[in-house]
Amino acid sequence: METQSPAPSGKLISQTIAMPRETNANGDIFGGWLLSQMDLAGAILAGRIGKGRVATVAISSMSFLNPVPVGAVVGCYAQTLSVGTSSIRILIEAWIDNDAEGEQSKVTEGEFVFVAIDDNGNTREVPTA
Repeated sequence: METQSPAPSGKLISQTIAMPRETNANGDIFGGWLLSQMDLAGAILAGRIGKGRVATVAISSMSFLNPVPVGAVVGCYAQTLSVGTSSIRILIEAWIDNDAEGEQSKVTEGEFVFVAIDDNGNTREVPTA
């Protein structure tokens, strides 16, 4: 995992504001909340690629580079790493924007693996077109 790149990699998939209800005792946003935002962004992209229902099957290790303060705008950027027969690997970066000048800082990144599933929860092929 890289420490800090000058700009987000991938496409902006989702944004939300970090709210007080998502904080720990120190007033910073819970890592689990941030992970869930990244998973949602990944599911959006994987669902588009897979043209339907997908499920998260793996998440690589993550290191948190910066805390997320209350009120920060959290953006999840995603890029497709590979598409297999039924799986989709996506790199997701979380960045925050918490000042008036729009200065961004990277919070974390992780590799997420999704699998395409049918309405019964069984693995299906990812469409090629």
